Amino acid sequence: MSVTAETLCTAFRGERRLAAGDALSVARALRAALDAEPDGPPVLVFDDATGKAVDLDLRGSDEEVAWRLAPPPRGPGRPKLGVVAREVTLLPRHWDWLNAQPGGASVALRKLVDEARKGNEAKDRVRHAQEAAYRVMLELAGDRPGYEEAVRALYAADRARFDALTADWPADQRDYARALAADAFAG
Repeated sequence: MSVTAETLCTAFRGERRLAAGDALSVARALRAALDAEPDGPPVLVFDDATGKAVDLDLRGSDEEVAWRLAPPPRGPGRPKLGVVAREVTLLPRHWDWLNAQPGGASVALRKLVDEARKGNEAKDRVRHAQEAAYRVMLELAGDRPGYEEAVRALYAADRARFDALTADWPADQRDYARALAADAFAG
């Protein structure tokens, strides 16, 4: 997973939250913690937006770490529009309809996708929160009492049950899981 200096992350060392903030700040805090206690508990770093574990390359000086986290520089010329060509498999009647639309198949597909995105924003926000919280819970609390039931409560959007089942977890882990899960209970 690609992480830049601005990516918001949270780092754990064992049960304790070690650092939170942009990836560069978290990397600096990790380096200091690992230098101070090299044989301490393992470190896990999560992308706050997705709940995915990320690997911060801490080798070299602070400047080298910052350089690796910097986004690639833009070259000269016109900026890329972000259009990506991929294969789409449709039935002939679908292609016929798309090609008959003003602007052609690509414009019609972009419009359809934008409409679907707008119509599903609330559902998508809930799903993303569930997925992010689940990933973190699996890594940090997969062996905790009530974990499986807490996951069920997360996907059932039962905040009261989720909070009750996570109440006895270590505070930093519990609070982070609850923060990531917050949008899963909105609605």
